[in-house]
Amino acid sequence: RYSLFYNHLKNIEESEGGLDKFTKSYKTFGVNQLADGGIYCKEWAPGAEAVFLAGDFNGWNPFSHPYKKLEYGKWELLIPPEDGQSPVPHGSKLKVVIRAQNGALLYRISPWARYVVRDEDKVNYDWVHWNPPQSYINPSPKRLKSLRIYESHVGIASPEGKVASYKNFTYNVLPRIKDLGYNCVQLMAIMEHAYYASFGYQVTSFFAASSRYGTPDDLKEMIDVAHSMGITVLLDVVHSHASKNSEDGLNQFDGTDSCFFHSGYRGTHQLWDSRLFDYANWEVLRFLLSNLRMWIEDYRFDGFRFDGVTSMLYHHHGIGTGFSGDYNEYFGLHVDEDALCYLMLANHMINTLHPECITIAEDVSGMPALCRPVAEGGGGFDYRLAMAIPDKWIQIIKELKDEDWNMGNIVHTLTNRRYEEKYIAYAESHDQALVGDKTLAFHLMDAEMYTNMSVLMPLTPVIDRGIQLHKMIRLITHALGGESYLNFMGNEFGHPEWLDFPRIGNNESYHYARRQFNLTEDDLLRYKFLNAFDRDMNKLEERFGWLASPQAYVSEKHEANKVIAFERAGLIFIFNFHPYQSYVDYRVVAFKYKILLDSDAGEYGGHQRLDHNTEYFSEEFPHNYRPNSIMVSKLFGRLFGVFLHAWVHCYTLTPANKLHL
Repeated sequence: RYSLFYNHLKNIEESEGGLDKFTKSYKTFGVNQLADGGIYCKEWAPGAEAVFLAGDFNGWNPFSHPYKKLEYGKWELLIPPEDGQSPVPHGSKLKVVIRAQNGALLYRISPWARYVVRDEDKVNYDWVHWNPPQSYINPSPKRLKSLRIYESHVGIASPEGKVASYKNFTYNVLPRIKDLGYNCVQLMAIMEHAYYASFGYQVTSFFAASSRYGTPDDLKEMIDVAHSMGITVLLDVVHSHASKNSEDGLNQFDGTDSCFFHSGYRGTHQLWDSRLFDYANWEVLRFLLSNLRMWIEDYRFDGFRFDGVTSMLYHHHGIGTGFSGDYNEYFGLHVDEDALCYLMLANHMINTLHPECITIAEDVSGMPALCRPVAEGGGGFDYRLAMAIPDKWIQIIKELKDEDWNMGNIVHTLTNRRYEEKYIAYAESHDQALVGDKTLAFHLMDAEMYTNMSVLMPLTPVIDRGIQLHKMIRLITHALGGESYLNFMGNEFGHPEWLDFPRIGNNESYHYARRQFNLTEDDLLRYKFLNAFDRDMNKLEERFGWLASPQAYVSEKHEANKVIAFERAGLIFIFNFHPYQSYVDYRVVAFKYKILLDSDAGEYGGHQRLDHNTEYFSEEFPHNYRPNSIMVSKLFGRLFGVFLHAWVHCYTLTPANKLHL
């Protein structure tokens, strides 16, 4: 694998003048304005018989501006300035006209187009030449040691039933993210996609920011404001496949099915009904690598979450395949070495040219060394998603009674990660919020969320259990599950209902394509308790940095008592998951603790049973392979509908801390 990567890199150095020049192709391909006001156009269309540029600027004459044919299937066109001005005005519409091998004229959007829009009365998108001046004020944040990621979708980031805007996200959502203690926002569905309900995963224009939320400059402003708040911004990049659209997508750009993609059966994803890139193709590598660089340098994104990595890594795309961890599953002819080589090149390029940027792999297979440096033969990613964790929580909640929860199995799932590879832990993401599934809050409280979330209503056992377990699950995942933490927008406060985009099946309704942030602002609703706890949990991590600390030492996973205890970042975390058993004088490993953050307090929807002014000291009594321990005076269980708690305290000699759940 490394040999293939090395040979590709060597060929790029020898044939293209280096990786830097090769990946700057976004400045020469497509339509670009020159310093003298002229326009330089370049396309790769190996199956075309002829190529022309048409648009508002020439009265849509399909033949007045022909491209010159170059070698290797490339075409170029130079349009001189007119009186020192651009011959193609900013905001005017364009199309590349392809004469196919059968003589047909195909009107296409350039694969390198920066801005495409769709009029309300049209089905397809139009390409708009976008070339305004730009300026930035705020530098990007320094590379973070602890990533607390807020997974976001701009279009649904409003309580209103409509497509929300970049402006709305800038001025209404970013302050909320900052207040909640998240230091990174991961943006989904930014790359232009014709079908809104695809959640952004059927990309049609790879270099264009989605116009349904606003202009490219609105997105640049949004990222700039995020940087001013110290928030890192990641792009959910989709290089695993592309939309089958041809009128406003990449498919059959030059009239053949092999331009950018594998031809025939290999070029179509059988489940996603989308096109699959030919990663061995030189021009595909240019296109994808330049795409990454454009998002970093033009928009100032701070990194990427690569979607669908499992589909890329294997010829079977993970379809009908399970992964047990056997190394035969990761090495062999079923691995797409060309795709893996592309990912290595992408990470090498980013790490070399923009070492401050972060890359994340969405891989469910567990490919070894995916998050080790390329120089070691690894994939070069910084993080991988711990995708087994949310599946485990859903399985436990759906299939097991509370008294049957297995502490060892929970700990194993949260700590089972490859040595020296960083993982992003999460209890749930957008996948669990989609229609057909349920969020954790909805699994826990279901229909009672509609009737019993008011503080004016009696606290029912279902709501009490749901609120307490929602906090416990998120905290133990945050503290034990990885080296970074992710939350999908709205789930921090137990957002009710599911997520469903407007489509024919729901009468094009936006009712479920929104986030009801207003629920946390209503003092009469219990959502405010979960929201406050999530905020203070993140603030505590910001203070102690457990995500950047070595993996936790688990000192106890007691099946009968349903207690889990572990040490990380100088803190002791203790969780009592027993559905009804409380404990008095429960011995745990510790030196000294004092309550700092108590989820049993009223502001977190708790029962206010603990004295926050008491300090507790340890004794030289060995316990769980530690020399010192203490007797916890009260470790509550579920009594009369009151659920158990988790708490964390400091065992250093500095003022101690305790988090009670």
